[in-house]
Amino acid sequence: KQEFIDKAKEAIEKNLEKAVSKGKLSDQKAKEILGRLKFTLSIEEAVKDADLVIEAIPEVMDLKKSLFAEVQKHAKRECIFASNTSGLSITELGNSTDRPDKFVGLHFFNPPVVMQLVEVVKGEKTSDETVSKCVEFVKSIGKTPVVVRKDVAGFIVNRILVPYLTLAIEDIEKEIAKKEEIDSVFLYKYNFPMGPIELSDFVGLDVLNFIGSQWGLVPTPRILKEKFEKKELGAKTGRGFYDWTSGRPKIPKLEGYDELRLIAPMVNIAAELIELGVAEAKEIDTAMKLGTNMPKGVCELGDEIGLDRILSKLEELYRGKGYGILKPRELLKKMVSEGRTGVKAGRGFYDYGRGTYKNIILEKKDRIAKLTINRPQKLNALDVDTLEEISSALKELEVDPEVRVLVITGSGDRAFSAGFDLQSNADFTRPRMLWITHKGNEVFSQIEKFPKPVIAAINGYAFGGGCELALACDFRIMKKGAKIGLTEVALGLIPGWGGTQRLPKIVGIAKAKEMIMLAKRLD
Repeated sequence: KQEFIDKAKEAIEKNLEKAVSKGKLSDQKAKEILGRLKFTLSIEEAVKDADLVIEAIPEVMDLKKSLFAEVQKHAKRECIFASNTSGLSITELGNSTDRPDKFVGLHFFNPPVVMQLVEVVKGEKTSDETVSKCVEFVKSIGKTPVVVRKDVAGFIVNRILVPYLTLAIEDIEKEIAKKEEIDSVFLYKYNFPMGPIELSDFVGLDVLNFIGSQWGLVPTPRILKEKFEKKELGAKTGRGFYDWTSGRPKIPKLEGYDELRLIAPMVNIAAELIELGVAEAKEIDTAMKLGTNMPKGVCELGDEIGLDRILSKLEELYRGKGYGILKPRELLKKMVSEGRTGVKAGRGFYDYGRGTYKNIILEKKDRIAKLTINRPQKLNALDVDTLEEISSALKELEVDPEVRVLVITGSGDRAFSAGFDLQSNADFTRPRMLWITHKGNEVFSQIEKFPKPVIAAINGYAFGGGCELALACDFRIMKKGAKIGLTEVALGLIPGWGGTQRLPKIVGIAKAKEMIMLAKRLD
């Protein structure tokens, strides 16, 4: 219908206007974006010259199949078909078309303008070439792809997230805890952006009820069905488990809820995904951090808490409830039996070597050490804890005879490091800022004086402190599309971690002045 197209165009224009008003886009750039869009009611006109068609209509299998049946009448034979479904079978959708080898899931997260993650889902017949092309497409639009290698219900993020939310609601129903007690522990102890009950309201209780009934991973709680029937659907209706009529609910700090009741099942599902060959631990954690804004991935959490404790809690929950997703996975049992219980043991889902690291990943292979700044949800911005970990890792690697070269890079595809994480610091007093300046200089001097070659593998943005880190390395290798610069002046700051001294030695005084004073970015 034309009215739907008109509404879509109006929504896009409003979003672009908002971005311009906030200084995120220039007016010229917004006009260019609109100029690249074409609106039509004709499927033939829309797809006849397309190399990639992405469907994003309601989550009804037959509706999607009928659309692709029409699309394939007009699309080029080499055109790739993709569905934005959040959980329907990519294999079934692909098999309904004349090109299952060129059918893939491209699951963007809402709102797609903001959220970085795109799950690239491989159906049973999807070719590796199709997956590779779609991964490159996702990167080309500035998003981070995570490949889902097997087509399972919910893919990665929703397969973990939906049971987490549903089990939390079940604990309210069974009066194990009040909603505020559950949300409080995740908000204040684990620094989640929302607790599971508040997040359920935010996502929409109708959405959660529908997905739960489709997948059947966890029985749908009675109180969730009642909320759905009463049309108390959460934030969008003003009332769900919380009252949203005056805005976001205020949740007090409360203690008493055992958070392992929800964390252990998430870790178990992550172990299942690894067992099934859907994804590896690092990919799962990247997806969860970028897709939910959780500060840490599920596998990282499991390692920190201790996989022996996770396994014990799962055994308790499975005895009490009998749900399949609570039955401890063989991978977990094997890791615990081998003593791979996480950070405290030096090995779990990750290998922690001799150090214990939360914000970096340290890997060693073929006499090369790779240090990855692992804060993709913060564009790998550096806080004091991360600087401390880099320093500890450097001390470890310096005396390791098996390491000949060190490569430093950033997690994900967007950033090497976007600089100092200003949000991590609530104290902007002079003594505190001087101390942070000293800490950064101390660590970067360690890099500069490191007795083995250090290579900065710049795989995305390297701004501010991230640029200064790269300047302290012996060599800098940039990926195509990456950008680097001392951008502090644009924020009213002066580069404080040695950039003003190292940059002139590399590019010359004239070029260094231009880059620093104009906050210029190079690619």
